[in-house]
Amino acid sequence: MPTTLTFFPVDNGDMTLLKLGDPAATTLLIDVNIREGADDPDGEARDVAKDLRDRLRKDENGRPYVDAFLLSHPDQDHCRGLARHFHLGPLADYPDDKKDYKEKKIVIREIWSSPIVFRRASKNHTLCEDAKNFNTEARRRVQATRDNSFAVGVGDRIQIMGEDIDGKTDDLGPILRKVDETFNEINGSASSFFTARLLAPINAIDDEELEECFTKNQSSVILNFMLAADAQTPDGARFLTGGDAEVFIWNLLWQRHEHEPEVLEYDIMQAPHHCSWHSLSYDSWSDLGEGAKVDDGARSALSQMRGGAIVVASSKPIADDDSDPPCIRAKREYLSIVGDAQGAFYCTGEYPKADAPEPLVFTITAQGVQPPSKKEAGAKAAAVVSSARTPMPHGMR
Repeated sequence: MPTTLTFFPVDNGDMTLLKLGDPAATTLLIDVNIREGADDPDGEARDVAKDLRDRLRKDENGRPYVDAFLLSHPDQDHCRGLARHFHLGPLADYPDDKKDYKEKKIVIREIWSSPIVFRRASKNHTLCEDAKNFNTEARRRVQATRDNSFAVGVGDRIQIMGEDIDGKTDDLGPILRKVDETFNEINGSASSFFTARLLAPINAIDDEELEECFTKNQSSVILNFMLAADAQTPDGARFLTGGDAEVFIWNLLWQRHEHEPEVLEYDIMQAPHHCSWHSLSYDSWSDLGEGAKVDDGARSALSQMRGGAIVVASSKPIADDDSDPPCIRAKREYLSIVGDAQGAFYCTGEYPKADAPEPLVFTITAQGVQPPSKKEAGAKAAAVVSSARTPMPHGMR
């Protein structure tokens, strides 16, 4: 099976499933936003929990699982429904073996977590219960890892995204992923079907003023993946994902990588912060309207597209009003960006139509990212800039 990326329609929130094309169909879930209405058979929200379970494998005990779960940052719209739908705690305490499959909690074989993001976020607001539950589970796994000299198994594994202050992560070398380094480990094994470069959170520092900027600008885990299409095509596509990172972070990343822009290159990107204007500008869209100015550095960081690249806004339908997020002005900027690459822009809340959204699935092939078939795309794409829906072959990029 090919590598796929599935973006679930979760209104303003993120929930993205990466399924690798390896024999094990290895899965990484990035964030989760399962609203209570999605669990109500009579509710209007799509049952994305069922959509997710339908795409997961079962273990030897019949339990659904993801090989890894990344929480980009602990806002509620990125972790909502975690405790309701995922097993937290030692695997020996799994409670649902006698339940129907649709009611079984999903096992998280490995967690990807950033203590820096949690610490910065907690300065701004009180963490929701799901965020607290995730943090408790991450801490449990770190302690289990320390207690067992890194020899832990499924259900106890964790990878740490970024170095924390005061030496808190100094002893976690085997599971610590540092900024600007690449890794290809998932659930205890190296993979030949992906490498990921950690771009943020930027390392914690002693500069209080700069740390405050990191906190205010929605510090999130930012990763740029290189995804294999198959065993012979390791660079099938680049996927850039960055949670709710805002303009200051993207501007800083451009300052750091302006002379090596390939670090930020992508074939498919999840528009930061649900297509928010604040990822592209310091100005308020609702206050200044068309007078709001784009930040050149942030736009440059978010413009490093390869030919035929795609931007996906994980948001509610984008209206031509003063809402933010999603913001119509941000959408126009992304349309301009993808237009330069003969690419496409999609909104999960509008696919295939606003009153009946469905999961949006992209397939990674040797020719690049393949969106839904041309027939589907003609009817379902929220906005397509070029009539050529198929990305350029790599040799033409």
